[in-house]
Amino acid sequence: MARRLEAPEVNAGSMADIAFLLLIFFLVTTSIETDVGLDRMLPRKELIKVPPVIAERNILPVLINGEDQLMVDGDRVELNELKGLTIAFLDNGGASRESDNYCAYCQGNRDMKSSDNPDRAIVSLMSSRQTTYGVYIAVQNELMLAYNSLRDRESQRRYKTDFTFLEAAYSSSETPNILKSEIKEKMRSIQKLYPIKLSEAARQ
Repeated sequence: MARRLEAPEVNAGSMADIAFLLLIFFLVTTSIETDVGLDRMLPRKELIKVPPVIAERNILPVLINGEDQLMVDGDRVELNELKGLTIAFLDNGGASRESDNYCAYCQGNRDMKSSDNPDRAIVSLMSSRQTTYGVYIAVQNELMLAYNSLRDRESQRRYKTDFTFLEAAYSSSETPNILKSEIKEKMRSIQKLYPIKLSEAARQ
C-alpha cells in the first residue's frame, strides 16, 4: 500500500509582521477626506437690552427657496448676477455729504434709497430647509466674492496690492513676523472699510 504524502506546513510565523507592514503602508498612503464647511466666527454673547434700529434701505434681502431659486430684494435673479448686485449695494454710499454716515471712498450710484455706507450695509441671507447644500454654498461664495472684490479694489488703491495677496502673505509660514505685523495692520484697515456683515437664517 502506497504511503500518503503529507502536505508541507506553511510557516505562518511572519504573517503578523506582514499584516502590520500592510497596515502601516495603507495608513501612510491613504488620504483621508476632511469635511468642508463654512469659516464663520460667531459673535460673542452680549446682553443688549435695546436692539439697534436698522433702516430698511441698509438691508439687502437674499432668499433661496426650496426649489433652489434665488431672489434679491424681491426680484428673481440668476446666481451669476448676485455678485454684481451685492457690490452695488455695499458700495452705494447713499448718505448725503452732510451726514456722519457719508462714505468718501464709495464708488456706487449714491442712491439715497439704498445703503448709506459699507459699515451699515447688511446682507440678509435666508434659505429654506429644502435648499440644497451645493446651491447654498454657491450663494455664499458669490457673496464673499463681492466683499473680496471691494477689498481688493481698496487695497490696490492704498497699498498697490490685492487684499487676497495680503491674506496669503500673512498666512504663509515663510513671511517674517516683523512683516506679518505690518500686513496685519493693512488688512485691518481694509476690513474696517468693508466689514463683512452677513445675517443668515433658515425658514420652513
